[in-house]
Amino acid sequence: MRTIATLLLLLTLVPYTLSAKGKKVSKIVIDAGHGGKDFGARGAIANEKDITLAVTLKLGRLLSDSMRNMQVVYTRTEDAYPSLVERHEIANKSNADLFISIHVNSTPFTYTRTLQGYKTVKKKGKTVKQPIYKSVRHHVTKRSGVETYVMGLHRASQQKDAIGEYGENVSDEPGLLNENDPQTAIIVAQYAQAFLGKSVILASKIQEQFEMGGRNDLGVKQMGLEVLAGSAMPGVLVEIGFITNIEEEAYLNSEQGQYEVAVAIYRAIKAYKADVEK
Repeated sequence: MRTIATLLLLLTLVPYTLSAKGKKVSKIVIDAGHGGKDFGARGAIANEKDITLAVTLKLGRLLSDSMRNMQVVYTRTEDAYPSLVERHEIANKSNADLFISIHVNSTPFTYTRTLQGYKTVKKKGKTVKQPIYKSVRHHVTKRSGVETYVMGLHRASQQKDAIGEYGENVSDEPGLLNENDPQTAIIVAQYAQAFLGKSVILASKIQEQFEMGGRNDLGVKQMGLEVLAGSAMPGVLVEIGFITNIEEEAYLNSEQGQYEVAVAIYRAIKAYKADVEK
């Protein structure tokens, strides 16, 4: 995974004509992670799929009510499970300017083994005492905070394919992405690079907002995620906290916590929109 400092260097490689400036942000797709049969991570009192949906709906209402002419598209508005491919297809077919996927983090299970006593057994004709242990599985952590992911470069070819497929939506110039033109591959690569640059800008603003709100900033990272790689637009995946942290789970499961998370992402989107539309 790359650090934010490394990712920001990518912006210097984006051609001026495809830079992060200029294009209006008027349609946003919000993806509530998991859903339906896919519960996602589980905590002591909540499931990831329910928290992500609650935050997504609150964020969507904030965007619709507070940002003039902003269209919000959801990948789901109920306890259903769209596949990962269906999620980025919704974004691509709606000709969105931004894709945001909401998730809740977790930590792996850990185990502790305690001595419960001894039992007497016979081994090779001898009577010996054999210890009895009890293993307990734990899924609780003290780790807390928010991290935001952008697309990993090793899956850039998948996004290039999406850009080529939805070229009429991506480009402001009709016919610019012509599959019969040998220059198209270069233009598509430039768009993919520009989208990554914009994604880093948005991810940075999201982390800044959470840090300003007192949350632990775990940084901007890069990972090869299907839901981002198939999107022909800038996109991020936000891990809004750890469901395996008892205090953070209670916060994320509360109306106040969900609203505060939604507000932080909303403010980041607003700042991003003002920045890229200069």
